[in-house]
Amino acid sequence: MIAIIDYGAGNLFSVQNALSYLGEPCVITKDKNQLEQADGLILPGVGAFPYAMEKLKETGLVSFLRQQAGKKPLLGICLGMQMLLEEGYEFTPTQGLGLISGKVDRIPDTGLKIPHMGWNQLVVKQKDNPLMQGIQDGDSVYFVHSYMAYPKEEELTAYCEYGVPVPAFVSRGNVFGAQFHPEKSGEVGLQILRNFGGLTR
Repeated sequence: MIAIIDYGAGNLFSVQNALSYLGEPCVITKDKNQLEQADGLILPGVGAFPYAMEKLKETGLVSFLRQQAGKKPLLGICLGMQMLLEEGYEFTPTQGLGLISGKVDRIPDTGLKIPHMGWNQLVVKQKDNPLMQGIQDGDSVYFVHSYMAYPKEEELTAYCEYGVPVPAFVSRGNVFGAQFHPEKSGEVGLQILRNFGGLTR
């Protein structure tokens, strides 16, 4: 069973629909008992970093998720991916979960439109990553964001070019993060969610 974490700042139902389409048992919940019993966790996210972290704190899940990440696969999506990092600089410096090294800050101004919105091609650096199985350089996925991760090089799994290299996927141990929306990225995104489901069995 995959638990989609409901903390009041996530795009829950499109993720649930994608998992259900794949036949992956899933539940939307903020109940710690259900989250603890789940075989994998997905942390979605929309909106601003400080607001989302505040909502996560209000649910009492911050230290709980740090603990769970050592036990089972955790996938952060979009803002959920950014929250995995140590600190975000959207509006005000805000501590993240610290499960991935680095910070989150604005996409540099290169003359391209911000937010970075639409389809972009992946460059896969870590082809042996379990969630990148079946994913090729040049596969396109769907992004919507104005801030980006600045992770350690060894935790950068895939990126895309948008005036600068923009981290698209990060990972460390059981923890994975997609800046793009797998649930809105057609067959490529479904393959990533399928791979994540495979880690929970």
